[in-house]
Amino acid sequence: MRLLHTSDWHLGRSFHGVGMLAAQRNFVDQLLETVREEKVDILLLAGDVYDRALPGVDVVNLLDDALSRLTAEGVAVVLTSGNHDSATRLGFAGKVLERGGVHLRTRIDGLDVPVMFELGRDATGKDAQLAIYGLPFLEPRTVAEALGVEQPSHFTVTEAALQRVRTHLAQQSRPTHSVVLAHTFASGGISSDSERELSVGGVGAVPLDLFDGFAYTALGHLHGRQMLSETVRYSGSPLAYSFSEARQDKGGWLLEIGPDGLEFVKPIPWPASKELAVLRGGLEQLLTAGEHAHAETAYCQITLTDNERPAHAMERLRSRFPQTLVLAFEPADARTKGPTSYSDRVATAANELELCCGFLEHVRGRSTSVEDKAVLLGSLDAVRLQEAGK
Repeated sequence: MRLLHTSDWHLGRSFHGVGMLAAQRNFVDQLLETVREEKVDILLLAGDVYDRALPGVDVVNLLDDALSRLTAEGVAVVLTSGNHDSATRLGFAGKVLERGGVHLRTRIDGLDVPVMFELGRDATGKDAQLAIYGLPFLEPRTVAEALGVEQPSHFTVTEAALQRVRTHLAQQSRPTHSVVLAHTFASGGISSDSERELSVGGVGAVPLDLFDGFAYTALGHLHGRQMLSETVRYSGSPLAYSFSEARQDKGGWLLEIGPDGLEFVKPIPWPASKELAVLRGGLEQLLTAGEHAHAETAYCQITLTDNERPAHAMERLRSRFPQTLVLAFEPADARTKGPTSYSDRVATAANELELCCGFLEHVRGRSTSVEDKAVLLGSLDAVRLQEAGK
């Protein structure tokens, strides 16, 4: 059987204020093309189906459309809830949906209730089967009691959940190849800026050897597609959700499992409909250099390195890069400058004009012009005259 490993759809998410529903609809179209071309039997979705616990109506409709189109192609869907999802809401009507080929695993009591598929006879002549287990995101404090864990942590609750899976597997009388879906941070994974931390200080990471012995582990949570071992992988998110993902190749993993076990795993690409560009340099260089032509139609994150903050920087940048979403300033000579905090400038100002100029320079990041000083001086004179008249 052919399985397609995906995760972290984050339906309903925006990108620096830009709605992504159209891009997510395009991804669903790409997904269906892959299903047809690769003759996929089972779609795995390892958590963070939605971006928030209460998704909008149009977002729910998009998932409804995706599941309807997938099942119409004869594809079985196995999905779990992630830390962004409401497990209760996502799991609603699970028993009804299962009849149509959509298998939801969002509850603790479903940890050792796999979705079963027939694989045919193995090399020994025995009838083999495939068992797919789904672990929803396990928040240690809320699931510890149900799992019989006395000291809650991501490690202890994941270990307890997988022990239930192994106990069920050990009870099978036929050759059984197992796939586990889990939404967690496994040791060795590379994170990006768009993932919500599961815990402070990295203690949420679970050791990789917890997943030993399964034919394949389909992980969700990290947004970069990556291989932690031959049988433990993150599919990553199908779309980039932060500029830190600009260089990631988005897609999923296609795997085939036969009567004798895992036969192959290969990457599946899903090209983005909109490129991301991360640019850095002086304003004039960015506006004229031919090497940045590719960014003219991309979403852009730009860092200006001019020693003085240029006036109307965003407006000028958008004249060439109209979809600039993030602008930062990091002067090239910042490391060589002396103390420049506003409190330092207040303490050392010689007169009122210098104090006002210091404030203006601190806010704007550039020196005060002759015209600026004339306006400030006129304002100070007007205040003095008003005070004298009182």
